[in-house]
Order: sequence, then C-alpha cells, then structure tokens
Amino acid sequence: MTREIYKDLVKWKLSENRKPLLLLGARQIGKTWILKAFGKAEYKQVAYINFESSEQLKSLFLLDFDIKRIISTIEVEVNFKIDASNTLLIFDEIQEAPKGLTALKYFNENANQYNIAAAGSLLGVSISKNSSFPVGKVDFLRMFPMTFFEFLFNLDYSLLSDHLKEKNWQVLDAFHDKLISILRMYYFVGGMPEAVLSFIKNENFQGVREIQVKILEGYQNDFSKYAPANIVPKIRLVWQSIVAQLTKENKKFIFGQIKKGARAKDYETALFWLSDAGLVLKAKQVQKPAIPLLSYSNPDAFKLFFVDIGLLNAMAQVSPKLLLEKNQILTEFKGALTEQFVAQQLKIKSDLYYWSAQNGMAEVDFLYQKNSQIIPLEVKAEENLKSKSLKSYMDKYPTEKAIRISVNKYREQDWLTNIPLYAVEGLI
Repeated sequence: MTREIYKDLVKWKLSENRKPLLLLGARQIGKTWILKAFGKAEYKQVAYINFESSEQLKSLFLLDFDIKRIISTIEVEVNFKIDASNTLLIFDEIQEAPKGLTALKYFNENANQYNIAAAGSLLGVSISKNSSFPVGKVDFLRMFPMTFFEFLFNLDYSLLSDHLKEKNWQVLDAFHDKLISILRMYYFVGGMPEAVLSFIKNENFQGVREIQVKILEGYQNDFSKYAPANIVPKIRLVWQSIVAQLTKENKKFIFGQIKKGARAKDYETALFWLSDAGLVLKAKQVQKPAIPLLSYSNPDAFKLFFVDIGLLNAMAQVSPKLLLEKNQILTEFKGALTEQFVAQQLKIKSDLYYWSAQNGMAEVDFLYQKNSQIIPLEVKAEENLKSKSLKSYMDKYPTEKAIRISVNKYREQDWLTNIPLYAVEGLI
C-alpha cells in the first residue's frame, strides 16, 4: 500500500547529513513493512535483522562497538557481502538487543557510510528509559496510522486525494456526498494497515472489526510484557477510561473519573507510558494563544485521544450498522469520533493544542501554529454551524483566520472559513 512517509524516507536517504534512522510509532502501523518496501525499491540489497527472533544476534553489541566486527557478523547472518552505499540495513526490534541504541552513535561517528534504519515495538518507551541514548546521533521519523488522504488513495480514489491536497474546491463540491460516504467508512475502518487492507480486499466490516479487536488485545498484552509490573493496573485503568472521557461534553481528561479518589500524581507514570508507546494522542490546553504554543500550555489540563479512530470504534463497540445512517456515525458520542478524527489527521504534522477560557464558558477544539500565526479550529460534528466559542475567542484574540470544520462544503465567510471534514489533513 502507498504511504506518504515513503517520501520522507527518500529524503533521509539523500540527505548529506544522514544519520542512522529511528522510525517511531505504535505497534501494527506498518513500520517494518514500509522499511522493507523502501529498501527493496531504493537499494540493491536489504540486510534485515530482527533482534527479537534472532537469539544469536541479541548479543551483537555487547562485546564492543567495533563496526568491522558487527558488519562481518551481519554478513554471515544474511549470507551476502554488504556494500555500504547500496545496502539498507534494517535493525528491527532494536530494543531487544542490549546496547543496540547506543551502537547507533558509533555507526554515526565512525561509519556513517552505512544506511541504517531501526524500528521496534514500543521503541518510544525504550528510548525514554535508556540513559545512554545517543542524543544528536540519530535521525527520527514518526509514523502514524493511515490518514484519510492515504485511505482514499489506497481505495483507488487517487484523483480525489490529489484534488484534496490541491484544495480544488469546485471539483470537490461535486463529489461532496461521495467523500462524506467514504469518510464514514474511514471512521469505522480507521488507518491501521491490516484493517485497511482487509477492507480493500473484502469490503467486510466484520472482518475489519475482528482485526481491530486482535490489535487491541495485542496492545493490552504489551502492558504486561513491557511495562513495569507496578504500573500495569494503572495503565489498564487509564486505557479503559479514554472512551468514557471522550464522550463527555467537556472532553478534558479528569483523573478522578478513572476511579474514585484517583489523583494525577498516582497515574502520571501510566499516562506517560501510553504516550511513549504511541497509543494515545495528547492535546494540551493553552489559556493564552501565543507563539510558541508549547510555552503557554498547561501541563495539568489536556485531552486524550486514541492512536486510531478505528480502534476507538472497536473499543467502544460501535456497530457497523451505524454506517447505514447518513451522518449518524459523525455525531455519535457527542462528537467524540469527529474530534478524534480531526486530532488524528492534525497530529501527523503538528502537536495538538486547544484553548479554553479561564471561566470555562468557551472552548476552541484545536489551535495550530502555522508560520507566525496561531489559527483557531472548531470542530462541528453536526450541520448546526453556530460557533459561539470561536466567536468568543476571536473577540478576545483577533486573528486573520479562523476555521470551522464540519460536514458542510467549503465556504468563506466574513471572519470564518468552513472546511469540510474530509479536507482536514490539508490544513497544515
């Protein structure tokens, strides 16, 4: 399947200052697949090493960081000579090899002619607890589930996807209903590659749901396998509370709703673990929309979203029958699915922020920083286009542009631009 991150991998290969690459992201989003596809297309050879399945190579870096010895050992494993300029070395499940992450520093400093791309399950967790991580010695790319544009492209709607990227509204208006129909499919299927591929091949929603349930079960098994035993119960409680928290009118994450008497300090470690694992997306609250947004964010106020809207549907046990209703799936759970969708598309290129007034009487769903501008973005799951909170924000913080995202077609107004839901990804 076609993935946008492929272009970033090509840029990495061609970079004059290329360093060993770490590809980050949640499990089951296609990291290994994209690296193998990239290697096959862009190099003469691919040397693939999986440190989880190859017991004899787990100790590869324990003796020393002698690059000549390491390369010779890999050559024996893959049974061919490695030409540094024409071979992609893929170190998969690198967190399973002791000192594997540290070894990347020595490749960068002493043998940067080698093209090395590393990935792994819960690699973000491994990095966060690795005191010898080679800061400044590696390049990073972060991978996410398929976006709606990628979903369209792989469903053989590549021309529609191109028009969305180019914002050809006159053409898109003619296909508005069709795009909304495909969007409803994406809401259910989501962007996990295995689920998307199953849907493309079989168009069977039950088959998609079975895959999603297995992925969720795999994630929960990871809690016990990779997380410290003392925080596993807390990780499960946070994970299981997200659906209920998103279905509230006010979607701010409340620790007290995890269980009676729960406090932030008791669950922060569990929350960080889920975030490092790439399983949740965090939108931080800001009370003053100024550049940089990070400096004005409140670490104690945030919303949590799932890594993927399809998995959220599976977790909430949303029935495929909802897809038969014209827009019902767009408005279920007080708009939780729609806000999840927007968060997921925005996160590909930007950290997530939202604004709320100090008195709690107004809230703008998302803010994003584009060049020197802070742009407010309000999400409307229904066709009701009143934007009281957005107007309140604009009165207090006048800006050139405000955006409302809804099921309606593209429209310019005095102070507001309405963007159809299916075009969110093209905003940033």
